[in-house]
Amino acid sequence: MFGSKRARLKDGTEVTLRPMVREDEEALFNFFQGIPDDQLIVLRHDVKDRDTIREWAKSLNYERVFPLLGLVGGAIVGDATLHRVAHGWKRHIGRVRIVVAPKYQDLGLATLMLNELVVLAHELGLEKLWAEVPLDSVKAIRACRNAGFACKAVIEELVKDSRNQNQDILIMVCDIHTFFDRRWDEGTEQSGLPS
Repeated sequence: MFGSKRARLKDGTEVTLRPMVREDEEALFNFFQGIPDDQLIVLRHDVKDRDTIREWAKSLNYERVFPLLGLVGGAIVGDATLHRVAHGWKRHIGRVRIVVAPKYQDLGLATLMLNELVVLAHELGLEKLWAEVPLDSVKAIRACRNAGFACKAVIEELVKDSRNQNQDILIMVCDIHTFFDRRWDEGTEQSGLPS
C-alpha cells in the first residue's frame, strides 16, 4: 500500500507525500483556512468547519476514502483523496478530488499527487479514475491531463459556483490500464530494454 514518499517540485522544493492520520486534524483544518472559497466550492463538505475536519480525522477509513497529503516543512500544502464504493456498478471506479495551496500551484504538486493516486488505484484493482473539474479551471485540467486523465464530457450549467452562478463541468477519466501501459513503454525505452 502507501507509505511516505519524498519528491521535488519544479522549483526544487522538497515535498513529502503520505496518508492522512488522526493527528493531522489541526494541520488540515489550518490548510483549508488558507484556500479561497471559490476553490473549495467543488468539495461536498464545508472544510472550513472545524467539526467537518474533526469527523474526518476521527473516522478515517482508507477502504472508503484514501486521503493523501502533501507536506512542506511539516505544513500541509496539498490534499488529494481517492473515493471508492464497495458495491454496485461503479465499484471498479475511483473518484478523485484535489486541493493545492495557492502558493504551491503551477509547481507540479497536483500532478505528482494525482500520479500517486493512479498508482494506488492500480494496486487496489480499480480500472478507472473519475474527476469532475470546472470547465474554466485550466490548472486543474492540465494537472489531470498530465496524470493520464482524458476529457470525456462537458455538462453545461450543472453546478453553481460561490457566486451562485451556473457553471459547466468537465468529466475527466483515467483508464488505469492505459496509464500503466504508457508508463511501461516509457520505462522500457529509457532502460534500453526491447519493447
